[in-house]
Amino acid sequence: MPPTPRPTVRSSAVDDDRRPAPASRGPALPCAVLCVLVFGLLLTLVAVRWEPLMAVDRALAGALHRTAVAAPGWTRLNRVLSDWLWDPWMMRVVLVAAVVLLVRRGERLLGGWVAATALVGTALQQVLKAVVDRDRPVWPDPVDAAHYAAFPSGHAMSALIAGALVLWLLCRCGARSLWRWTAGAVAVVSVVGVGFTRVYLGVHWLSDVVGGWLLGGALVAAAAAAYTGFAPRVGNGAAQWAGKRS
Repeated sequence: MPPTPRPTVRSSAVDDDRRPAPASRGPALPCAVLCVLVFGLLLTLVAVRWEPLMAVDRALAGALHRTAVAAPGWTRLNRVLSDWLWDPWMMRVVLVAAVVLLVRRGERLLGGWVAATALVGTALQQVLKAVVDRDRPVWPDPVDAAHYAAFPSGHAMSALIAGALVLWLLCRCGARSLWRWTAGAVAVVSVVGVGFTRVYLGVHWLSDVVGGWLLGGALVAAAAAAYTGFAPRVGNGAAQWAGKRS
């Protein structure tokens, strides 16, 4: 009768080789850092009222406002787009729908991550508005009105956060390229469009809109990078806990 082979002991080095490599954060983290740096520079220039930037803001806002006053039909269309279609609450409805779909698919962690990112974005913009306390443009013949301080633009930031999060989710879920390209086109049109409407309607300066874009981009990129590094650890921890119970 042949001898029974002794069980081999697996070395930690072999185990390490067989463990899946952690997911790469890709360009998300460098993008977040870049957006934060540029936003910090813009915030500084706005806070000290750097005259070249203020001059560009005034010139563009004045030119667009004159057009808005002279073209009431075009102005009404921009108000509908800005106040209804691209309103921050509409962007939140889109994200709520995405979170509900994720939870129904069993992606509770990812759904919670999206919800937390949106909530942080809302809180962050309100805090910055209160701290910077920048005045909105004032016109003798206004075509629209808005509340709270100007910097950063909540409409611009909300549109970018919603669009970027939806694109990130589609990429993570392996959606078809047609869906990704369609969503990308809608997101770009919405982000650029809402930025234009806010300046055209005379309720924001250009730098407010750019600040909202930068801050929204930094937040979504940071959230994506953090989730990519955090989710595998949660999965591994849950698997180890289930193995101990079995």
